[in-house]
Amino acid sequence: MSAAPPDDADRPDAYRPGVGIMLMNEAGLIFVAQRIDTVGQAWQMPQGGIDPKENPRQAALRELTEETGTADAEILAETPDWLSYDLPDDLCRRVWQGRYKGQRQKWFLMRFLGRDADIDLDAHDHPEFCAWRWAPAAELPSLIVPFKRDLYRAVVNAFQGRIGPIR
Repeated sequence: MSAAPPDDADRPDAYRPGVGIMLMNEAGLIFVAQRIDTVGQAWQMPQGGIDPKENPRQAALRELTEETGTADAEILAETPDWLSYDLPDDLCRRVWQGRYKGQRQKWFLMRFLGRDADIDLDAHDHPEFCAWRWAPAAELPSLIVPFKRDLYRAVVNAFQGRIGPIR
């Protein structure tokens, strides 16, 4: 049986620390992938938790490699602040053993330096995605599950001046 979500949801530890990666190709499109474990057309950018003794930049590069099969990217920018989302009540009791209300994330804009053929969703022992594609940044909030849409809008806004074709 899972624990109930934290009673004091304003505590910093009520949110799982994590990172997110907005991976941009040379055309200015953003990598999104379809989750294996979500019913329907739920697409998202790579993201994940920060391991002990790992800083956000290290976590972002590790997550990128685990979820896309490649580390062939450079960091262009990082959100100045942590961004967060709350899990819906039905997920709050199941995800992360009910320990967290949601996740607070540091987001990184990265430029993809490889080729599409370098992306391998099955490179990790436990793949999270079954398909991937490049999408315009403006489309991202409509692709993600509803409870993360405000987060995705904030990410797009944070990197707005840096998103676009590489000249």
